[in-house]
Amino acid sequence: MAAGHTCGPARASARARRAAFALLSGVDVHPDEDFDGADVRSLWLLAYARCGFGNPRPGLREAVELTDLEALGARFRALGDRWGEAALLSVRATRAVYQGDLVALRQHAEAAATLFREFGDRWGHLQSCEQLGVLAEIAGDYAAAARLHQDCVRDAEELQLWTSASFGLARLGRIALLTGDLERATEYHEQARRLAVEQSHRPAEQFAVTGLALGARRRGDLETAQTLLRPWLDWNRRFGVDSGTALILAQLGYAAEQRGDTEGAAALHREGLAAARRTGDPRALALALEGLAGAHAAADHPERAACLLGRAAALRDSVGMPLPAAERIDVDRASERARASLGEAEFASAFARGRAGQAVREPHSLTADKAYSNGLGLDCACDDGQTVSRVLPARSSDLRTTGP
Repeated sequence: MAAGHTCGPARASARARRAAFALLSGVDVHPDEDFDGADVRSLWLLAYARCGFGNPRPGLREAVELTDLEALGARFRALGDRWGEAALLSVRATRAVYQGDLVALRQHAEAAATLFREFGDRWGHLQSCEQLGVLAEIAGDYAAAARLHQDCVRDAEELQLWTSASFGLARLGRIALLTGDLERATEYHEQARRLAVEQSHRPAEQFAVTGLALGARRRGDLETAQTLLRPWLDWNRRFGVDSGTALILAQLGYAAEQRGDTEGAAALHREGLAAARRTGDPRALALALEGLAGAHAAADHPERAACLLGRAAALRDSVGMPLPAAERIDVDRASERARASLGEAEFASAFARGRAGQAVREPHSLTADKAYSNGLGLDCACDDGQTVSRVLPARSSDLRTTGP
């Protein structure tokens, strides 16, 4: 049936569920799907599956309106479906992760957890537990994050939710990486990858393989890291997963920088910046700017590097989450290079100008670097005279008032 033609509610609901499971599995959705008339829980499932997917392909564009969260919430309330309301809060929390809205993440995850506990719904509790574990990891509270993710893995295994177990193991792998246990990180990520492959779940497989690539780069095995990442860059682009695209481009850019290819690194980080802008996540923007700073520092443009680092720090501060010490290896490398060239006083001055969005003018060999003059979140004139508008979010930074 072609898009735009109506079908019965049962068939529309079945199509919505089929599209949701296709997305959750990481396979293409039929381009002519028609979801008009689907029941609210089927549309909720599609909204849940669409988390993290941007720029929907033709077959999902109409689903954007049908799965509007406000409209779904109104339908759940009209039906008196409190489980649906809790499940919708969980979707809001997941979307907040991708948008970098950490205040909303905590708010929705905790509210969903409360309702799911009332219902005795272990699946729902598992979702909230994972979301709060992510928040703890972002805040640098790795002990709390590990505890929450261990609970997730235990519950997932007991419920035989093997895809959820894969994600939980991979998240434990990330914590092991951040705490310096590279061997344990590899074990977790390999277990996660095997489970994902057994379940034919491409998103979970990608998450695990990305963790293996992060570990390879930490060990200095840049070739392995690049080999693991490149296939998933195409996958993320095909599905419009801007958050994944931005992360992978950042990692490929850092690998290029560490191999001495500063021009290639800058090009990759520029692409990553474009993807990060589409997410609306200040932390993704900051990661791209930090990568560009590393490329400029390696290319002996220390003032620009310091300015970019300052802007990235301002973006992270805007959501109340400065970069934790365990995640500063790449930033510290760029900072040390720029500081060694400029001296402490000049580095601090350029960093402060970047934080404040002021201009830095410097001849550069990375002539294709339009990132500095295209949407960095800088309110300043740049080398080519273009003006860039500020994109810092107006969000509360009070994220540590309660523990996860």
